[in-house]
Amino acid sequence: MGYPAKIVGIAMVAAALLSTSAGAQEVKHFRFAYDQPRNTGYSIAGDLFADKLKELSKGTMIVDQYPGAQLGQEPQLLQLVKAGDIEFAIISSANTATISPQAGVMSLHFLFRDEAHVIKGLADPKVFEAIRTMIDETTQGLHVIGTGSQGVRHIYSKKDVHNVGDLKGMKVRVQATATEDTMFPAYSAQTVHMPFGSVYTSLQTGVVDAAENSINVYLVNKHYEVAPVLSITEHEANNALLFVSDKLWQSLSAEQKQWVQAAANEVSAKEPAKAFELEHSALKKLKGFGVKVVEDVDKKTFTAIADPYLDKLAKDLGPHAEKIKNLIRASN
Repeated sequence: MGYPAKIVGIAMVAAALLSTSAGAQEVKHFRFAYDQPRNTGYSIAGDLFADKLKELSKGTMIVDQYPGAQLGQEPQLLQLVKAGDIEFAIISSANTATISPQAGVMSLHFLFRDEAHVIKGLADPKVFEAIRTMIDETTQGLHVIGTGSQGVRHIYSKKDVHNVGDLKGMKVRVQATATEDTMFPAYSAQTVHMPFGSVYTSLQTGVVDAAENSINVYLVNKHYEVAPVLSITEHEANNALLFVSDKLWQSLSAEQKQWVQAAANEVSAKEPAKAFELEHSALKKLKGFGVKVVEDVDKKTFTAIADPYLDKLAKDLGPHAEKIKNLIRASN
């Protein structure tokens, strides 16, 4: 028996509406790049962000991750985000200083007291707001939407570092920031700049005597093979910033912007603690591999030199840097 024409007509209209609705909810893919491999703080951030954005957008905004510097090292990634060629990237605050020098404040030595202070400081809304304002007022083409961590940085080499005196004359690969170029010479070391991807070979060939990074980065990039002594200096937080390109941001609806920001908030709230969990498990693995871990580093020999620089460097960097430093120091 056939259906009445009226019902058929309603069904056809409903089908057309559904088709229009599906068209309006077209699935879009976005690139999210970082220079570390999977199983690092950066991939934790990528997963948290992608999962939350997919959930909030009901599957219409899909994030495709490009780990391991597939799209470039961090300074290149920043330029690609600024140009709108990549939609999202998570970048160390130290490398962010290549486009916004005041971001170097996040690399001040012994700015953070301990792990708990890093986690709390990065999740502090006042700190985030100050960082976002700094980027918006000092750069163009991108915005900060979240914060992240890859733990804290330590020195690794072929020899032990028990105190600041052990660094004298050592050639240390550091990130290219004014902070590092001031602090390591203050410790009587020589600074060497190079892309992260060149560190392994440079340690192997003796171009540098030491490098510094977080424990999990040291592990997953196999730097322990060429620098088998890890000295727990905890001299600097390994902070990261989550960026969105302005080109994408301007194209989003108000609702889509809310989804993106909520997904980024998920990273700020959860990633740092998870990154430190990775640090702890990485340390156990390294000890199992026979890596020598110097845990009794006399940090007071470092802080005696570093502390007087904290206020001076922040002030020299600029007003945004000084504000961020004060907010982080006040975070309890």
